[in-house]
Amino acid sequence: MVNSQLPGGSPPRACAGCGGRIADRFLLFSMDRYWHTRCLKCSCCQAQLGKIGSTCYSKGGMVLCRDDYIRLFGHSGACSACGQSIPANEMVMRAQGNVYHLQCFTCATCRNRLVPGDRFHYVNGTIFCEHDRPGGGSGTLLSGHLPPLQGNTVLPDQKVC
Repeated sequence: MVNSQLPGGSPPRACAGCGGRIADRFLLFSMDRYWHTRCLKCSCCQAQLGKIGSTCYSKGGMVLCRDDYIRLFGHSGACSACGQSIPANEMVMRAQGNVYHLQCFTCATCRNRLVPGDRFHYVNGTIFCEHDRPGGGSGTLLSGHLPPLQGNTVLPDQKVC
């Protein structure tokens, strides 16, 4: 995103947000289009992006602030399990700040897919179902000490924005 000043004598530009003529002294240039400073907004939180920083993100036709991009797509925009890109219109599962394809949100031991309402444990970046959690049941505890397990309830599937 670039904050530009219209040079004297240059033709007025059309705003990609509202379609109106940009006659303001300053304008924004982002994603190969010009914007009024008031029109370049995050598609999720509606924050005016020119006021909160000098970067914005675009995915699936949405314009996003940094916080919403990370919230929706994780730090990389990829599934934390398989590493593949997550399309903007795809339903996702989230755990501990990570984002997963629905089919990738599975127990590391039994590979069963976890669905909304299932309880799971997140240990050192790995997902376990309630039955396969390390240190539980009949499994052998290889380490003398494991950090306390935290039970998490999977939130309902969430559609991006």
